[in-house]
Amino acid sequence: MERRTFMRAGVLAAGTAAVSGSLMRGALAAPAQIGTGPYGALLAADANGIRLPSGFTSQVVARSGQAVPGTSYVWHSAPDGGACFADGSGWIYVSNSEVSGSAGGGASMIRFDSGGTPTAASRILSGTNNNCAGGKTPWNTWLSCEEVGLGRVWETYPFGGSAAARPAMGRFKHEAAAADPVRQVIYLTEDETDGRFYRFVPATWGNLSSGTLQVLVAGSGTSGSFGWATVPDPDGSPTATRNQVAGSKSFNGGEGCWYADDTVWITTKGDNRVWQFDLGASTFELAYDDGLVTGGTAPLTGVDNITGSSYGDLYVAEDGGNMEINVITPDDRVAPFLRVTGQGSSELCGPAFNPAGNRLYFSSQRGTSGSSSGGITYCVTGPFRT
Repeated sequence: MERRTFMRAGVLAAGTAAVSGSLMRGALAAPAQIGTGPYGALLAADANGIRLPSGFTSQVVARSGQAVPGTSYVWHSAPDGGACFADGSGWIYVSNSEVSGSAGGGASMIRFDSGGTPTAASRILSGTNNNCAGGKTPWNTWLSCEEVGLGRVWETYPFGGSAAARPAMGRFKHEAAAADPVRQVIYLTEDETDGRFYRFVPATWGNLSSGTLQVLVAGSGTSGSFGWATVPDPDGSPTATRNQVAGSKSFNGGEGCWYADDTVWITTKGDNRVWQFDLGASTFELAYDDGLVTGGTAPLTGVDNITGSSYGDLYVAEDGGNMEINVITPDDRVAPFLRVTGQGSSELCGPAFNPAGNRLYFSSQRGTSGSSSGGITYCVTGPFRT
């Protein structure tokens, strides 16, 4: 059954907005292959240097070191992982800052009205280190993850409140997080060449101050069954969390993480793969592998952050490659959705849809300058299928 069929059922059952979405579980016969994108070929670069399909437009939302238009708040350096939250008739976009605490690391938010115009912006986390990716929770907090040795997960409050470290979620080189409200767990990726895939089981759902950290246990292949085992010492010292459980499966550079409708996807940058975990069946397989693409040059390389649409499409940003965001469709085809030109020393990150699903936010971490102070956050508007 195609992913879209599962997704529709999930959205109707949950009654959620498009952005919180429910991608569906797919039964892949093989990893995604080259196909025609759902919106057609990319046109010439627009005034912002972005190649988009017909009917789509881009705008600059914020630039590092400059005030967000309509506000007095100066946007942070090196914008990275992000997410959107419904806010009345408008929404909030949050973004991490992947620099050290002394250089302004942490996270910020921008509030938009119903027309997509910024009305406010502010800092929601300060003084932390290399906040790369993260994930939103069903209770409207943003988990901002430190990509450093013995890094922490910080729970932040886009609607107001003081950020708090959540050490029970493990001390390791954190990347992304994704909430599973069915099993009441948070999935976590680790950006090491021999990183692991974890889940955190809170003692009480909605409260991340205590709970159990577990690691995925499976064979060394690219498909099969999996289970979970408790990590004895989540503090990761003196023994790293990834080395504490025999039989835990290693992943080459864990990056993005996305959950929807009994499925979780993760990306691994070291081998340009997207992995798919069927949580109901406790099986895993490859949703994409650039080394298994036939019939042409693999369109997606440098896989990084990942998000999904209400239709069931996966959007994967590149750290390198052709500076593209690629789409993997429910019928397992992969194609470029957009390409940023003239920014070869940057990376794309933080893709997230607004609640209506007609705007896609993302950042170029180092922009045209190639420096963390040159980051640019964009919004693409158009006829996304929903």
